[in-house]
Amino acid sequence: MASHPPPAVVAENLTKIYRDFWGRPKVFALDGLNLQLEKGEVFGLLGPNGSGKSTTIKLLLGLIFPSRGSATVLGRRAGDVRAAEGIGFLPEESYLYRFLNAEETLDFYGRLFRIPRSSRKRRIHELLDLVGLDAKARKRSLREYSKGMSRRIGLAQALINDPELILLDEPTTGLDPIGTREMKDLILLLKEQGKTVLLCSHLLADVQDVCDRIVILFRGKQLRLGRVKELLEDRDITQLQVRGLSGHLRKSLEEMIAKDAKAELVDVSHPTSTLEELFLRVIREQTGVTDETSRQVG
Repeated sequence: MASHPPPAVVAENLTKIYRDFWGRPKVFALDGLNLQLEKGEVFGLLGPNGSGKSTTIKLLLGLIFPSRGSATVLGRRAGDVRAAEGIGFLPEESYLYRFLNAEETLDFYGRLFRIPRSSRKRRIHELLDLVGLDAKARKRSLREYSKGMSRRIGLAQALINDPELILLDEPTTGLDPIGTREMKDLILLLKEQGKTVLLCSHLLADVQDVCDRIVILFRGKQLRLGRVKELLEDRDITQLQVRGLSGHLRKSLEEMIAKDAKAELVDVSHPTSTLEELFLRVIREQTGVTDETSRQVG
């Protein structure tokens, strides 16, 4: 029997506390996060500004250290250099050298990963094709790039080392509708290739399109965790679709199904909401935040 692959990411009671001058707890940037990312899934981190999304990413990358709890990435402690070798990261603002062109940029980062020259050249062309930068765009310096083009080269840079785990922070920022669709298609392609993707986005429709599971964070706390499809279903309501229902049986659904030979039960389902509706409802129900505040998703 084949063994189940170990999780790509495990967070156990992951907590980050920022203290004041006297060492007293001032801000719980993240408070007891528990989650597990399976290999090959697309996972979404959702929450308004200050909810703990960026803190979570920084903890997983080892850029900051937890106050309590622990995190493992690709089977190693978060921050371990060997784990970092298998991670690709696209920050909300990519920090790239503006006077290099796309090919030079990827060549530079490929050298940092010690990718052999022949493999590096092939990888660069594959990635530039993947993110949709044509021959003309590849020769332009990055200072001439639009926001959308910058996101494309940033994603290519994040993939240069062929990572197992990819962290994407607002990947569709600055993209037009066509570019946004292409970015979502790329995320789904990475999933098909067996990559694990952790996605942060305030564009909830984008998250709904590509994520298998999500966690909703608010003020550092984990409010809801689960599969997108299941979270969006209203389990308290059941919808029946019936064909050929005669008038006299409309008073009793049970009799309709049992006695009317012409009646056909077509479907039994639960109504679904959008991810935005779920997000706003969860925050209102569990925190008492007003509608106006809860709409400030970031």
